Amino acid sequence: MGQIKRAIVSVSDKTGVVSFAKGLAEMGVEILSTGGTAKTLRENGILVKDISELTGFPEMMDGRVKTLHPKVHGGLLGQRSKPEHVAKMKEHGILPIDLVAVNLYPFEATVAKEDCSLEDAIENIDIGGPTMLRSAAKNYPDVTVVVDPSDYETILSELKEKGEVSLETNFRLARKVFQHTARYDGAISNYLGQIEKDKKVYEFPETFTFQVKKAQELRYGENPHQKAAFYREYLLTEPSVSNAVQLQGKELSYNNILDLDSAYETVKEFEEPAVVIIKHNNPCGVAVSLTGLVDAYKKARDCDPVSAFGGIVGFNRPVDPETAKEMLPIFLEAIIAPGFDPEALEILKAKKDLRILQTPPLSSYVLQKGFDFKKVVGGLLVQDRDLGKVPMEQWKVVTKRKPTEEEKRAMAFGWKVAKHVKSNAIVLVREDRTIGIGAGQMSRIDSTRLAKMKAQSSTKGTVLASDAMFPFRDGVDAGAEAGATAIIQPGGSIRDDEVIAAADEYNIAMVFTGMRHFRH
Repeated sequence: MGQIKRAIVSVSDKTGVVSFAKGLAEMGVEILSTGGTAKTLRENGILVKDISELTGFPEMMDGRVKTLHPKVHGGLLGQRSKPEHVAKMKEHGILPIDLVAVNLYPFEATVAKEDCSLEDAIENIDIGGPTMLRSAAKNYPDVTVVVDPSDYETILSELKEKGEVSLETNFRLARKVFQHTARYDGAISNYLGQIEKDKKVYEFPETFTFQVKKAQELRYGENPHQKAAFYREYLLTEPSVSNAVQLQGKELSYNNILDLDSAYETVKEFEEPAVVIIKHNNPCGVAVSLTGLVDAYKKARDCDPVSAFGGIVGFNRPVDPETAKEMLPIFLEAIIAPGFDPEALEILKAKKDLRILQTPPLSSYVLQKGFDFKKVVGGLLVQDRDLGKVPMEQWKVVTKRKPTEEEKRAMAFGWKVAKHVKSNAIVLVREDRTIGIGAGQMSRIDSTRLAKMKAQSSTKGTVLASDAMFPFRDGVDAGAEAGATAIIQPGGSIRDDEVIAAADEYNIAMVFTGMRHFRH
């Protein structure tokens, strides 16, 4: 590596660019720039040359053509170690360019807008930027290339300390560039793959490209003989396990992350203080309470204390000291919450292996639309997230008896829980807690019987929530046998009339939501 004498700085995201350019200028680096970046740097007292001074051609065609020139790409791609390259550069008056700081037009942010037109999208497809980045990255032994503002300080530090940027850093930065441009091109491909005749007509593009960033290597996958890693999405704004910070405890496992995700997505359903305990990707206890988080935790734990052993606990409120003390007597794998009182953390540190994760606050966030994936051998199933909700006023009462206000509150609670239980899912609930949960059975009647069997307290007077329709009346019979007084289910069976008649026989109030929540 030689010294950096000449740099192109042309960025869409101007975070940190002024201080970076000042640092380069103070070390005698000549700075070339374009458009808005050149204007910003000049306004901050930094000496800048326009790219047109280098190329001899003005920016043209509304700025579409400004860096696509041999004097730019020859200066980037010419290998300093090859005499023939150096001779050609000299012959054609091509000056070496030693550093490129470029980030791209905000294509993803543009197409995310509801009113984005195809014309707007096309104008935000960067051509010169990716081309310069790729040229510089290909020649990383001679050129430093930076696409991420978080790398500015590293570059300045190495230049100050060593007078050059190390080959190792240049390779890392070049690798980052190709990952970035691949993601950028993938976003363009995905968007255009949804368009026909200037309009978005396809929910899913013809080809699908999805890039995620590795967060950590995992000890193993679902089983010790399987290798695994955890990847995060780039544009993540919704609080989740993926942007949680681990505050203490052993390294997360593959299964821990799956269960933590299930726990947090369940408690996010509730506005009231809520707690869920997850075991093997299914809730074994869920509760809400207006009197305190510790009360909700006790109710969730007592739903199935045997299964709670070794479970994952999710909270939708910061954990307080009283709740932390209540968790000490039982072995737990992990806890996830939007915050922890400092005293609560000190209490939980008594269990040094306990994994504690804190997410961003849940006080105000927007559910992030996106895709869910399931891999099959040789293929990928893609669907949008199950964010469907059916307000209580849209429920359809189908039985002679209407539900009471208390039963309706229990229905609303149970419906939220059933959405997060593996199909076939049946939950027996009261208005503030689960009583029995039947999950993942091959027939709905078995799930109903299992929910009653798992109950640690009386099921008389409970409400039954089913994630999908009852294909036969036997589910209602089993629910009545358990003592359920009301049922919430999607409806839609060819035998709905028989199911409704069965509910009327038992004087059970039943509502149809018209929406199911299978969770395979």
